[in-house]
Amino acid sequence: MATLREIRRRITSVKNTQKITKAMKMVAAAKLRRAQDAVIAARPYARKMKELLSHLQNVADLTAHPLFLIRQINSVAIIVITADRGLCGAFNSNINRAAAQHIESSYGELRSAGKVKLVCIGKKGSDFFQKNNYEISNRYIGIYQDLNFSHPQSIIDEIVKRFMLGEYDKVEVVYNEFKSIIQQRIVIEQILPIQSLPTSSKTEVSTPKSAINYIYEPSSQAIVNSIIPKHLHFQLWRALLESNAAEQGARMTAMDNATTNASDLIRSLQLSYNKARQASITKELLEIVSGAEALKNA
Repeated sequence: MATLREIRRRITSVKNTQKITKAMKMVAAAKLRRAQDAVIAARPYARKMKELLSHLQNVADLTAHPLFLIRQINSVAIIVITADRGLCGAFNSNINRAAAQHIESSYGELRSAGKVKLVCIGKKGSDFFQKNNYEISNRYIGIYQDLNFSHPQSIIDEIVKRFMLGEYDKVEVVYNEFKSIIQQRIVIEQILPIQSLPTSSKTEVSTPKSAINYIYEPSSQAIVNSIIPKHLHFQLWRALLESNAAEQGARMTAMDNATTNASDLIRSLQLSYNKARQASITKELLEIVSGAEALKNA
């Protein structure tokens, strides 16, 4: 059995850890509020962007744009968005495992031939895939410290450049979508080539409210050429915002669970301490009584 000093030391250590987890929970809660507000603010813009593209799809030939061109898949780029830090439960391990399974199931032969390149956003994803011998073409670490729209712009511009040069025939992004504080959903989306909008969007634009014949200046094709880069930038920007909010929610939940577990452990250690103390007192009393009896009989 552990001594009283050892148990006291463990109780003090757990209490100090509990203070840290409680502070991290409060910090994550504050960051989550800002991240959640950013995600909520970004979603209407993304929805309107899709509505505009759905209307342009009916008045302009989007397939003539090179970023819509579907090619034979000889090389693939996968953008994996993870966190830079841990202590957020299974947030990073889930996204890494999902990305690895997707690569093996969909592009196993291409990966064996070295034709699958990874673009890792976040230190945890970069470390995982480097350890498992995946080919990483670009790493972006530390962008969450100052997350702004210039980050997805530079990342997408580099990827579009390589796509146009034929280095990539298909580009996908894997990230955690924020659903609630305790729930994140892993999403795998194709970025390039840009997919035609779903049939439901075409049905929506055929309704009287959306079937207005807009006049575009200078032309619908010029608007398409201008809006497609913005669409790609914002698509990755929304994925970064979703992942950031999901990370803070996962960290808040993990630290809350850790704080609760620390309280349970402290109670268990306190009980063990009381039992050990009582046993020590009882032993001392028995020794005193035994000594007194021995002197009486001497």
